[in-house]
Amino acid sequence: MARRVSNGKMAVTTVAAWAIGILLFFPILWTGLAAFKTEADAYTMPQNVLTSGWTTENFGIVQERSNYLRYALNSAILSVVSTLLGLLLAVPAAWSMAFMPTKRTKDTLLWMLSTKMMPPAGALIPIYLILNRNGLIFKDWGFVDLRSYSLIDTYTGLIPIMLLLNLPIVVWMLYTYFKEIPGEILEAARMDGAGLWHELTRVLAPMALPGIASTFLLAVILAWNEAFWTLNLTNKVAAPLSFFISEYSSPEGQFWAKLSAASTMAIAPILILGWFSQRQLVRGLTFGAVK
Repeated sequence: MARRVSNGKMAVTTVAAWAIGILLFFPILWTGLAAFKTEADAYTMPQNVLTSGWTTENFGIVQERSNYLRYALNSAILSVVSTLLGLLLAVPAAWSMAFMPTKRTKDTLLWMLSTKMMPPAGALIPIYLILNRNGLIFKDWGFVDLRSYSLIDTYTGLIPIMLLLNLPIVVWMLYTYFKEIPGEILEAARMDGAGLWHELTRVLAPMALPGIASTFLLAVILAWNEAFWTLNLTNKVAAPLSFFISEYSSPEGQFWAKLSAASTMAIAPILILGWFSQRQLVRGLTFGAVK
């Protein structure tokens, strides 16, 4: 029998939830408001949110100075392609760990998750050297010389890195979802003659679709927001929106209004995606939580 919650506790919980939500959203709100101010008003202390003038000239200046659509396209390609490739690797891995575990399965999962605890700066120099100085790994094969070929500022170099960054989280999430699916269903499919491919695509994938969809959305968001590696391994060609934002921080000074406009333009697509997919995301994140 469910325990009845009093109206007082419900009110306190609601107020606390709204307070926490507003506190978390406040930096985004502040950035959005500053994007519609002049530089002089953006520097004014204390801020006059309601009395200061409103302008859209910052967005025009940002678009004129930087090709926003090109950076947005790079972010979309890097995040979506790396996530799709990650799912191709993670689904079989999570399936094998969930339905054919060994005594080392949990240790393997913990080891994969521990790779996310390493400071990214610790791996920056080796990865940069591998991508930039390919003479370390590529040789002159006679018919083609790859020693001068650089993977810096290319999709070829960035997509595998973005894939590997989020792969542990993707495997962990899919493993959790797959564990909630009864193994007897897969056994029945095998008895009916289903092969491994049909078992994955026609039985497992449809049942775990909410979990797979939420994992895809979360991985896309994480890849879209990645800044450390994109700032260090890109310049112009494959630079995403994180690099686009950094262009408005210069030694000449901080242009807060234009920086806020660039930040708003960078986070707007992923905010819209999260808003329209919030029901699917919540459903997938809570998939299997209630038995």
